[in-house]
Amino acid sequence: MAGPGYASPLEAMKGPREKLVWVPCIKTKTGKPDYLATIDIDPQSPNYCKVIHRLYLPYLDDEIHHTGWNTCSSCYDDPSRVRNRLVLPAIGSSRVYVVDISEETQPKLFKVMISTLGDAQGKAKGSFITFDSFTFEHTGPWTDMDSEYGYDYWYQPTHDVLVSSEWGCPTAFFKGFDPKDVEAGNYGSHINVYSWSSHRLLQSIDLGLEGIMPLEIRFLHNPLATQGFVGCALYANVFRGTGLMGPKVISIPIKKVEGWALPEMPGIMTDILISLDDRFLYFSNWAHGDIRQYDITDPEHPKLVGQIFLGGSIVKGGPVKEQPDPVHIQGRLIEGSPQMLQLSLDGKRLYVTDSLFSPWDKQFYPKLAKNGSLMLQIDVDVENGGLALNQNFLGMPEVTGECLRSTREARGHQGKPEVTRGWTECTRKCLKSPWEARDRQGFPEVTRKCPRSPGDAR
Repeated sequence: MAGPGYASPLEAMKGPREKLVWVPCIKTKTGKPDYLATIDIDPQSPNYCKVIHRLYLPYLDDEIHHTGWNTCSSCYDDPSRVRNRLVLPAIGSSRVYVVDISEETQPKLFKVMISTLGDAQGKAKGSFITFDSFTFEHTGPWTDMDSEYGYDYWYQPTHDVLVSSEWGCPTAFFKGFDPKDVEAGNYGSHINVYSWSSHRLLQSIDLGLEGIMPLEIRFLHNPLATQGFVGCALYANVFRGTGLMGPKVISIPIKKVEGWALPEMPGIMTDILISLDDRFLYFSNWAHGDIRQYDITDPEHPKLVGQIFLGGSIVKGGPVKEQPDPVHIQGRLIEGSPQMLQLSLDGKRLYVTDSLFSPWDKQFYPKLAKNGSLMLQIDVDVENGGLALNQNFLGMPEVTGECLRSTREARGHQGKPEVTRGWTECTRKCLKSPWEARDRQGFPEVTRKCPRSPGDAR
């Protein structure tokens, strides 16, 4: 009898097609709670693309931001491990919800925990705290050496390293994006390198102006690999690292515009991911409105092989003079822009949601905030590269007349379209980011020789 997950990334690519997806739906400042939508994405089902269940959270204004699993996606050889809990950290309230998904079509609230958002005054602080992955009880800090900011992280036990990224000061980004906060140093630009074994902060690498808001970190899935990438949001640059972070390998040009908040529009790269076979890197430019696909067979020289525009701030008919045509799907205008990305195990379907963070949604895409957001499916050419919008798929978590604030990161089951990370040795406790509580690696497991995913169990 096997446990959850797969023996290797390539074995995972042979897994069954995903049939369900869970999507956090955000209703901040509406007088209604966030909820977790269960959506049927089985093309053979009569409920295809329909919401079949909603789990409403008990409090208001949580602002669920990313999700994670209780069990790593690759501990396939441990029958005692079960992937039956979904973790929902709330960036707005500093709560962490644990949801029981034993009945996949009817999730239930299992536990509510308290996390932290920066320090007690809402100022910047980057650290880690640990939770027991069975009881979800807080077991203490992972390190006593804080970085200035926190956000995403990735660990490679084989190389005795944990690498974390930085967003910014909560008191800055909660009020909306203001370029003056960049000038004031209220957003991070460092990659922080820790020893996995000693938990000591070894080095903070300053990526400079081009590296402001280094949000998402992705290493290759091979546990022996030392190649990693970080997407830096504001100026839409990707840095590549071999062990530690190295040169910039992708840069999205700033666009000169009229009718926008500034005379120049950066890409604002908000999510990146790598296919399980380590062949393609994908990222979203939330301001420009496009998703890009790069062949990273040669990691030092990524090659653009696919691109698709889905809304954004520069479409024709909007206030900004003009670029791509607006995109409609099944009669509905895409009023936001690609943000969170979720790739199927076989790499052939890329699921996309268009909300980033409620204060920024209102600022950049007020019609999205008013009319509600969408989940889309992009069909991927895995042979030659290429991206195409699937016109038959339209995930609309809110189908009533209510105002849906936004949909966020999609997490799948029954085929699990989550991108598992690398396969290596597991450890006992679970790591959490203290201010956002993002479980970007599903909870680390029991110390033993078990294939491990050192990244988020997407």
